[in-house]
Amino acid sequence: RRDAFADILRVGAPALLSPLQTVGAILILTAIAARFGTETLAGYGIGSRMEFLLVPIAFSVGVAALPMVGIAIGADQVARARRVAWTAGVMGGAGLGLIGIILAVAPGLWVSIFTRDPEVAAAASLYLRFAGPAFVFFGLNLALYFAAQGAGRIGGPLLAGTLRLVVIALGGWALLATDAPNWTLFALVAAGMVTAGAASVAFVAMTPWGPKPT
Repeated sequence: RRDAFADILRVGAPALLSPLQTVGAILILTAIAARFGTETLAGYGIGSRMEFLLVPIAFSVGVAALPMVGIAIGADQVARARRVAWTAGVMGGAGLGLIGIILAVAPGLWVSIFTRDPEVAAAASLYLRFAGPAFVFFGLNLALYFAAQGAGRIGGPLLAGTLRLVVIALGGWALLATDAPNWTLFALVAAGMVTAGAASVAFVAMTPWGPKPT
């Protein structure tokens, strides 16, 4: 049925951009990290692996929020759909934020699994000290992304991901142009997460939700 495919692709087709944004951000950051030397690049690699492992945690919240939001929207219960979305956002942010704070305080819990090299360990620890507190925004962004899919209003979270890419690209260019120290790279990672999370909140709050017009 053409109308069924249209409903699926209306959300699914734009959603294909999200993994491309994620991979794009990683490629840019990896290229920048390489300019800071081998130890910084290795430290970034170790730290960013934790970011990958956090995705399934946020996914577990988001994949539950998606159908709940969709059902509420279909029943014309927009207020309920928004409550589900914000609840999922808080849960995703709180879960990832707690892990991030723990690793920011004790980065050795993660770093020591991968390396004993003091310079690499120092770089990876620095990554977690900067990025760890920003994991709350990372979780918030991911949970709201899935909730917005359920509402059929995915444009805002996708735009938030684009803003993150812009921050990383322009910030990375500035760091390389000014010969900045390596800690600024990890601050840039955190700034990207904060940008995406805050923008997702703003866009979801401003975007009207409701059943698709017939």
